[in-house]
Amino acid sequence: MDDEVLLTRREGGILTLTLNRPHRKNALDAALWEALHTQLGAVRRDPDVRAVVITGAGGDFCAGADLSGAREGHPLDRMRFVNDVALLLHELPVPTVAAVDGVAVGAGWNLALGCDLVVATPRSRFSQIFAKRGLSLDFGGSWLLPRLVGMQQAKRLALLAEMIDVDEALRLGLVTWVVPVEEIEAYAAELAGRLAAMAPVAVSQSKALLHENADRPLRDALASEARAQSVNFATEDAPEAFAAFNEKRDATFTGRWAVR
Repeated sequence: MDDEVLLTRREGGILTLTLNRPHRKNALDAALWEALHTQLGAVRRDPDVRAVVITGAGGDFCAGADLSGAREGHPLDRMRFVNDVALLLHELPVPTVAAVDGVAVGAGWNLALGCDLVVATPRSRFSQIFAKRGLSLDFGGSWLLPRLVGMQQAKRLALLAEMIDVDEALRLGLVTWVVPVEEIEAYAAELAGRLAAMAPVAVSQSKALLHENADRPLRDALASEARAQSVNFATEDAPEAFAAFNEKRDATFTGRWAVR
């Protein structure tokens, strides 16, 4: 429905979440934060969701938090709820794709960066706008940026709060692909379909390993990889992949536990 702040569309194993406040460039108000919290929490409990796409309505992705109007409660309580949403997104066991057209600033940009892959268009623009609003980084920006671009570029983006175009974002590694405006929806859907067709347990574990091991010693990372691989061999997917290879066909992955 057009009056819903977050539109949901389910096609097979792909869930598309569309921020739907185009009159405010999809800025995140209390209702939209709540809707994201509900939907992302539901994904964690739904084994049939294999990939998530997050996008925005009306030609923009997200203008960050909506700072207009009265806000209830203590700021720390509000930020704890925002943090819960960031953690839900980061810890989703399924791959996530941000389809970014137009502006993605502040928490809106960090919402996109919190996804596993980012598809943008030539008219996409990005800013860690916080400093120009008398605020500091939030929604995981202080954790994400140094890991994605290094400390010096992270400081540049955070302290100057400049708006960068899609070419600069691509150069810095903050965008994965750039596609024409008219193709972004289909491109993101096709990408999500490819991700959804992968072995769900293996993909989930690879995502978790990359998150967990980025700052760990090699010995610890190898131990984590060994444990994860043992879980993969206990599903039907590894034997199915080997059989499909030998039979020269596409594998059909279910993620089902094979140990009886």
